[in-house]
Amino acid sequence: MTISLPTPPESRARLWTEIAIVLALSLGASAVYSILRIIVRLTDETPLGSQGAALNAATNPREWVDFANQFLGIAFGLAPVALVLYLLWRPGRSGFARIGFDYRGPRVLRTDIGRGFLLLAVIGIPGIAFYALGRWLGITVNVVPTPADQYWWTIPILLLAAARAALTEEIIVVGYLFERLRALGWSAWTIILSAAVLRGSYHLYQGIGPFFGNIVMGVVFGWCYLRWGRVAPLVIAHFVIDALSFVGYPLAAAWWPSLFA
Repeated sequence: MTISLPTPPESRARLWTEIAIVLALSLGASAVYSILRIIVRLTDETPLGSQGAALNAATNPREWVDFANQFLGIAFGLAPVALVLYLLWRPGRSGFARIGFDYRGPRVLRTDIGRGFLLLAVIGIPGIAFYALGRWLGITVNVVPTPADQYWWTIPILLLAAARAALTEEIIVVGYLFERLRALGWSAWTIILSAAVLRGSYHLYQGIGPFFGNIVMGVVFGWCYLRWGRVAPLVIAHFVIDALSFVGYPLAAAWWPSLFA
């Protein structure tokens, strides 16, 4: 891991301001809303396990309007990702290169893909079991990631939504935030744990189980990033996990209706 030189006080204040703005425009705002949502859920008369959360839900009964809304939501949702890559850019070195999301030849690409699928096995498969356990214990809401109405473009939109989630979370929470907090002099494990808690907090709307599950995911992903120096394997793993969850949900609901339907 690269050792950063001490940051002058005026630069530290600027970095904190920048971090606050980036998080307010992206996952920090999601965390605040998610915390409010879990408070509402826990104070509701309906038990937490009997409540539901819809992801990628239809936005309009007219097909073309629904498609336009969802596509534009995904496109504009990537603006914070573009912003942090721009902020990380330095003359002679792009933001992509600084966080390890660039192309460095076939060998590195194969390594990124291999590590991504390793993370999929380590996090994705236990994550499904953890979700099922949370549903059984009644501490996780029923998350429905697939819209009720299916069109020819539903699966492509779901895959784009998975890509947006992977890029947003891994590039901002890991790539960008780790770089900035390192510049502020934070220790490796303080950064890992802080980012992991942030990851868990914006998933709180799904219940208590996903909060702790995503903290574990954040710790593993953060450790791997500091060890590998590349965010690409994390993006690959996250994308595949979400893609399988979004597209495979109808099958899971049919096989295990008590947990997923």
